[in-house]
Amino acid sequence: MDFAWQHLGSRDRFIRWAARTAIEHQPLTTWSTRALSEKNPAIQVEALLGLARAGGISPPHRKPSDSPLDHQLGVEILKAWANLDPKTLDNERRLTWARTVQIVLHRFEITSSAAPSNLVAKLDPLFPSESAELNALLCETLVYLQSPTVASKALALMRSAPTQEEQIEYARSLRALEAGWTPATRNEYFTWFLKAANFRGGASFSKFIEFIRNDALDRLPASERKTFEELLEKKVEVRSAIENFGDVFAGRTPRDWTLDELAPAAERGMNGRNFNQGRKMFGAGACYACHRFGNEGGMTGPDLTGSGGRYSPRDLLDQILNPSKEINEQFVPSVLTKNDGSTVVGSVVNLNGDNVMINSDLSDPNQRITVDRKEVKSIEPSKISPMPPMLLSSMTEAEILDLVAYILSGGNRDHEMFRSSKAP
Repeated sequence: MDFAWQHLGSRDRFIRWAARTAIEHQPLTTWSTRALSEKNPAIQVEALLGLARAGGISPPHRKPSDSPLDHQLGVEILKAWANLDPKTLDNERRLTWARTVQIVLHRFEITSSAAPSNLVAKLDPLFPSESAELNALLCETLVYLQSPTVASKALALMRSAPTQEEQIEYARSLRALEAGWTPATRNEYFTWFLKAANFRGGASFSKFIEFIRNDALDRLPASERKTFEELLEKKVEVRSAIENFGDVFAGRTPRDWTLDELAPAAERGMNGRNFNQGRKMFGAGACYACHRFGNEGGMTGPDLTGSGGRYSPRDLLDQILNPSKEINEQFVPSVLTKNDGSTVVGSVVNLNGDNVMINSDLSDPNQRITVDRKEVKSIEPSKISPMPPMLLSSMTEAEILDLVAYILSGGNRDHEMFRSSKAP
């Protein structure tokens, strides 16, 4: 036990998780008191998660023969949890801290009405935080606790979130909220679904958005349905990925940036860059529409998560400004020429019998054009990248450098490029 316990504080989360898993398999009586009284916050936050997991039983798996839940243990875990100051924890352990309270509420069957009143007071000031991952957990928990302030805060985050994944995360949580709504926040929430109808995903993606909306409608009081009747019946306006996320550039005069203009600024140093601004630009430039980055984005273009190991700042800028100069061989589009001389450009996704199926819009993997093979004269690789060459035209120099830093860091907020004071 002593050997495993010390590794709960490891900087390597795989080691932390291995240690916690080993401890969870020991009798609770041998370590529950130790977890509740642990003085090292980095160790205690992991120990409390383990205690919540091992001490409670997830309701769907409850069997009649199971021993009754020790609700007092759940209360004791929440007391120890509340004494931890998340500001003293690093980002990974803050996520563990936030997840622990969810596990306790669920596995000890503590309803929102029975939850200690200080939980909302503890969590509410932390929401929103700088971390999108932490915001997702806080929003989900505060909705469960029916916080009266979570709707307005989550909607503000949805407004500024650069990715569809992050926006959907908040919308999914808000569907279960019944407290704290106003006519304005209700209107903004249901208007968001008109935007979300243009999001892109797999074959079941649109149904997933529809299910969120239906759940929210089920909780909309009958007395309010008449108020939002016109909005709820409104038809979707089709928008491109750039139109959906590029509102930040509205009113700006485009500039045709060159490599000679931007490279010297990048080579002078990338310290003091703005992480949040870089992530915002990645979304506003519609990069997520085609490129995978971390746990977000599409897959019709190269995964950019490991770009820092492949490119210097200058090389990355060259790739963005001159996308057709060197096209990744795995994502070279094809030019299908028909017998009548017309062409279709895109990725060949299927050759089936007499048909050739082409995806002609990389931002929409479900958009397909089928051509009769008998009408095809030739299929050749394109020399033009599907990536637009003017993606940086509406950004300022500082925003472009923040974007470059964000990509090269692999989305790591703690990267040295973000550590200095204010960026030039």
